[in-house]
Amino acid sequence: MNIPLTPVRFLRYAQQQFPGKTAVVCGDERFTYGQFAGRAARLAGALRRAGVKPGDRVAFLSTNCHRLLEAYYGVLEAGAVLLPMNIRLNPQELAYILNDSGAKLLFLESQFLNMVSSFRQSVTVESFIMLDSKPQEAWLAAQNYEEMLALAEPYQADIMDFDEEALAELFYTSGTSANPKGVMLTHRNVYLHAMNVAINFSSNKDTIELHTIPLFHANGWGVAHSLTFVGATHVMIHKFDPVEVFRLIERERVQACSLVPTMAIALVNCPERGKYNLSTLERITLGGAASSPTLVREVEEKIGCTCYSGYGLTETAPVLTTSKMKAGLNWEGDQRYASQAMTGYAIPGVEVRIVDSSGNDVPRDGQAIGEVIARSDGVMKGYWQQPEASAQALRDGWFHTGDMATINADGYLLIVDRAKDIIISGGENISSLELEKILAAHPCVYEAAVIPVPDQRWGEVPKALVVLKPGTTATEQELLDFCRSRIAHYKCPRSVEFLDALPKTGTGKILKRDLRKKYWSNTETIRPEFATKAN
Repeated sequence: MNIPLTPVRFLRYAQQQFPGKTAVVCGDERFTYGQFAGRAARLAGALRRAGVKPGDRVAFLSTNCHRLLEAYYGVLEAGAVLLPMNIRLNPQELAYILNDSGAKLLFLESQFLNMVSSFRQSVTVESFIMLDSKPQEAWLAAQNYEEMLALAEPYQADIMDFDEEALAELFYTSGTSANPKGVMLTHRNVYLHAMNVAINFSSNKDTIELHTIPLFHANGWGVAHSLTFVGATHVMIHKFDPVEVFRLIERERVQACSLVPTMAIALVNCPERGKYNLSTLERITLGGAASSPTLVREVEEKIGCTCYSGYGLTETAPVLTTSKMKAGLNWEGDQRYASQAMTGYAIPGVEVRIVDSSGNDVPRDGQAIGEVIARSDGVMKGYWQQPEASAQALRDGWFHTGDMATINADGYLLIVDRAKDIIISGGENISSLELEKILAAHPCVYEAAVIPVPDQRWGEVPKALVVLKPGTTATEQELLDFCRSRIAHYKCPRSVEFLDALPKTGTGKILKRDLRKKYWSNTETIRPEFATKAN
C-alpha cells in the first residue's frame, strides 16, 4: 500500500499520539497538539468556505507566530499552496510576487497594513485578511483570521486524495539582476526533506526548538515540518533580538536553534548574555552564509553548546549538508573548530558532488575548486512559470547550485564563494569567504565583507569592508598586516574601509551586491555585470 507523502500527515500523527503535549509556544499563548491540529483544520475549512480551490495560492505576510505555523498545515489541508512572503521586501517586490504567483488571498499582520495599502490596487489578490487585529479599513475582509476560524467547520481531506507531486509551497528567492523566482516545493519534497532533517538532528518528542529562522526564509530551514513530524515543541519568536532569544531559551528550556552567522555574532557579543541560564541549549546550527572557525569557537565557549554548520538553498527545501563530526574522526582543538565551520557532508537522502566546467568530479584534495551540484528528495520541482530557468538549474539529473567549493578526503565540502563572488585578480581566483574568515579572527572585528573593486593593473582586487566591535579601534594597516601574516599576499585585501554597519537581508545575510554598487555602478571595465547587478 502506498500512502501519499504529504506533510499533512505529520500534524495528524502528532494530534493522534500527543494530543495533550505542548506543541507551540507563541508569546504568552500555548497550544497542545490537539489544539494546533484543530486550528489548522478550521483554517482549512475557512479557506474552502472563502472559495479557495485546490492549487490556489494563499499568501501570508507575517513574522514567526502560531498563525503562520498553522498555515503550513491548514493551507495544504485545503488543497491550496502556501506562499510565505519575505517581510523585508519593499512594496514593489511584494506586489510583483503576489501578481506573479497569482495569489488569491493575502493574510497580513497589522504592522504591514500601511505597506500593503500602498500597493493593494496594483495586485490581483481577491481578499486581504488581518491576522492579529480587527479590520479597520473598508478594503479589508470583514472577518479577521480568528473570526474566520471561529465560524468555520474543521476540514480534513481523505489522505488518499492527496497528490504527493502536487505543489505544496512556493518560496521566492531574492532577485539580483532579475526579478525573484518562485521555488516550487511539492508535498513529496517537503515530507521527505523533513524526515531527512529529523534523522540528521536526532529530533524527537522531547526536543524543544526556537524558531530563530523566519518561516518565510528557505522553508524555515524545514523546522516547521521536522519538529511536528516527531511531536516536538515549537517556540516562536516574532523577530530576532538577542535578549529575547536568551529569555526564551531560559524560560522554555530550549535545546536547539539555527542561526545565520550575523545572528550568532550578535549573541556572542551581547552584554546581557551572562544574565540568563542557557544550560539547556545543546545545539546551534549555523547556515545561510559562510561561518568562520572563530565564530564556531566563540559560540561554543561563550554560549556553552555544540556549534556546527550546515548548507542548503531554497531550491533544496533547504538542507543539504552538515559539518557534524563523522564516526571515526577525532578532531581536537583548532582542527575541530575549523572542521565544524566547513560546509560539511551530505545528510541522509542527499547526494552532492563538486564538478569542474566539464562536469567531472574534482579531486578530493581540499584544493581543487568546482561547482556544487546536488540531488535529493527535497530538490524543487522547478521555478514557477520559468521553464528556461528551471531547465538551466535542473540539468543532467542534478541541481546546479552556482556555489563554488572544494571537497577533502573525508568528504567534507567547503564553499569558497558564489561563482559570481569569486574575485579574479590578475588571472588568479581569490575567495572572498577565505578573507572574511581571516578578518573575523582579529579581536577588534565584529563582522567583515570582502568584495572585488576595479583596478587598472589587475582588473580587480579585494577590498575589505569592516565593522569594528564597540569600544575597539584598529587601523587599515593593522588589518592588512594581520591578513598578510596569515595568507599569500596576492590574496590579501588591498584596502580597508570601516563602516558602522553592513547592509543585510531580512534573515541577516550580508548584501554584497549593495556594497559593490558604489564601486562598479559607473564602470564597464573587466566585470561590467556588477554594474548591472548593482542597479
